[in-house]
Amino acid sequence: MSGRNEVEFTFKVMINKQKTKVLFAEIDSSFADVLLSFLTLPLGTIIKVLKKHYGDGQETRVNIGSITTLYNGLANLDIDHFETEAAKEMLLDPVSAFDAERRKLKLDISDTNPTKYYPCQDWFCRFFRWSNVRMHSDNTGRCGRCGKTMTKEVRTRGDGDSGVFTINTVSFLISDDLVMVPNVAVPTVRNLRDLGITNIDRGELMNVAFGFNEVMDLLKGSLLSRTPLTDIILDKREGNSTKPHFESEILLSHENEKEANFSSKNLLLKLIGQRSTNKLMFAQGDEAFIDFLFRLLTIPLGGVERVLGGNTCLRSIDNLYRSVTNLIDDKYLATPDIKTVWLTYSDFGNQPVTIYAQGDRNYVNFVKGPKMCMVSDDLTVTPSSMSSSLSVLNELNINVSDVEMVEMQIGLHEGLSILKASLTSASALTDALKINHMIKKQPKQER
Repeated sequence: MSGRNEVEFTFKVMINKQKTKVLFAEIDSSFADVLLSFLTLPLGTIIKVLKKHYGDGQETRVNIGSITTLYNGLANLDIDHFETEAAKEMLLDPVSAFDAERRKLKLDISDTNPTKYYPCQDWFCRFFRWSNVRMHSDNTGRCGRCGKTMTKEVRTRGDGDSGVFTINTVSFLISDDLVMVPNVAVPTVRNLRDLGITNIDRGELMNVAFGFNEVMDLLKGSLLSRTPLTDIILDKREGNSTKPHFESEILLSHENEKEANFSSKNLLLKLIGQRSTNKLMFAQGDEAFIDFLFRLLTIPLGGVERVLGGNTCLRSIDNLYRSVTNLIDDKYLATPDIKTVWLTYSDFGNQPVTIYAQGDRNYVNFVKGPKMCMVSDDLTVTPSSMSSSLSVLNELNINVSDVEMVEMQIGLHEGLSILKASLTSASALTDALKINHMIKKQPKQER
């Protein structure tokens, strides 16, 4: 987005008397819209913009759980692992239903070019949303499923005059960990209580300015810290930042429970571990499982929050999501359907973590099969072969006799657990699937 480095937001913040913590900030609707736009970003888009802004060097790299390594592994796979070139591109740079809305923001950090959508005119192909091709020019393309030329553009949502996500006449209060409430004519004590603030004795007001760099820091901080405003405004990145940890409990929404009962299929995953240490070395999965992993990158943060019941272990993002879902009065939102559509939308269907069996006729793959791939504990995907498996054993100096293979069925619950672990853990498979309890230690040999 041209000129975004010149955009600046100014607002007031209240800090404690020790000047060590931001208590709350008062923001206008234009900054609230930017903040809420974080929830519309697919996971793959978040990794893409963070890599572009901070770089990929050892000192500057930003690692978000195992999502970053999943994205990097996808980028490094040869194109012949995918059904089409467009399939890989759509995973690396996911389509979002709110690309058009974000371009209306005062500051759009998504790095998304103006997009046009050309669906296949064949109804059966349109049923599979994967067939839609997004383009950045007036050139046309061909359907990835039937090969027909696509020339008819589908228009996205029209412009509005009442703000992007929130009404442009409303201001908001936000806490350090991104709880947000309307700043309206109600008792101030109630507002502060909603923000979790009980004592502002001798607090100090200060003016701050946020530009593009600070907003990017806020996106990063919302994923890695419980005190993102303090980290940025008072430069407490080292002292106050608390990285999130994976919590194994999964709260299925009502929709997900129905999906588990009626829609979800099981996939077979082979876990290869070391007996003597009970540790996973790598897993092996077919194209259906790899396709499932890569599709996680297409889910927007709001969709992740929905399927995980508002409990992702990313506390600041959880708070931001709940701030919208907890709004009793929708009059603060730009359109009546924002709350329902925006927070529940998934770019590849309303049930983004449905597990499909290999060969399911109701499913179109991104990953070409038949194919087996190796998946490391941090979700790095690489081609699988006998030589690659032996290479891993040689690198780890592990004897073949110390290797244990366990087969595991991956259904909806396991899929959700992998999604949740991927947000905070660099050992997503071990944490999500409790692998250490499955690999049996080698019994001691009698002499």
